[in-house]
Amino acid sequence: MNKKAGILGVGSYLPKKVLNNSYFEKILDTSDEWIKTRTGISERKIADENESTSDLSVKAALKAMECANLQASEIDLIIVATATPDMAFPSTACLVQEKIGAVNACAFDISAACSGFVYGLTIAKQFIETNCYRNILVIGAEVLSRVLDYTDRGTSILFGDGAGAVIIGKVNDGGILSTYLGADGRGKDFLNIPAGGSRLPASKSTVEDNLHTIKMAGNDVYKFAVRIMGDASIKAIEMAGLDTNDIDYLIPHQANIRIIEASAKRLKLSMDKVYVNLHKCGNMSAASIPVAMDEAYRSSKIKKGDNIVLVGFGGGLTWGASVIKWSI
Repeated sequence: MNKKAGILGVGSYLPKKVLNNSYFEKILDTSDEWIKTRTGISERKIADENESTSDLSVKAALKAMECANLQASEIDLIIVATATPDMAFPSTACLVQEKIGAVNACAFDISAACSGFVYGLTIAKQFIETNCYRNILVIGAEVLSRVLDYTDRGTSILFGDGAGAVIIGKVNDGGILSTYLGADGRGKDFLNIPAGGSRLPASKSTVEDNLHTIKMAGNDVYKFAVRIMGDASIKAIEMAGLDTNDIDYLIPHQANIRIIEASAKRLKLSMDKVYVNLHKCGNMSAASIPVAMDEAYRSSKIKKGDNIVLVGFGGGLTWGASVIKWSI
């Protein structure tokens, strides 16, 4: 029987600077109570001015490599999921490759916003199970604080910075049982950064109009998320040959506590079987799921043999879910 691809190691990194809700009380028409009631967020971590997405990625990657007992030279491929790369090109993955000394690895980035980590996990699974590569580093990392309009109450309070990483390889027991991905480009305007690409290249007017910052149609995104988080989770569970009663733990994208609670309800899971770090991290886009997964593992919330559901949604619109039988 062919071995499945699974997780060999996990790691994460959060910047030291903390931005709590009292900061926004001073600059916006809002309050700590308003933010916590509507989102579940109390604080978020913010990268130092000298920290880029690749810097956060490296710190998470080194922890995952240590967890997996792997050297940099043993990594065959690096995938970085991010909406905030260091630059347009070269890829952030190439910068990570150089910084950690993974001289034998090829490298590329993927862009699927908050769904990016599950997309990256799915790609890695194919490379491992077709015997193309042995060890793949998948990173979800963001420095979203650099693309926020701090005069916009609807977006600036939501996002934080961080990075999470996993090493994917073949495992003796368990592994990635299923992945399910989706996209709907008709929702492209619900969540985006309008300028900075070939359609609206950087100019004085795009900068003055704040078009290089996150724009979100909050109600549309919320309605989409509540539906798709549950639908995608159930689809992935079915693809794994399981039902909701077989699921031990849910690690969702950390966007909004009400969305997370609705997802748990669809899966018939009590909230003590759901990992939530939203209150201290905010929405870290592609980093949300791997950071939460690392914290859940290191705090013994999940253990070997548990059936775990990962699920996220993001700009695109995109979504992704995976069922993993925990292997470490």
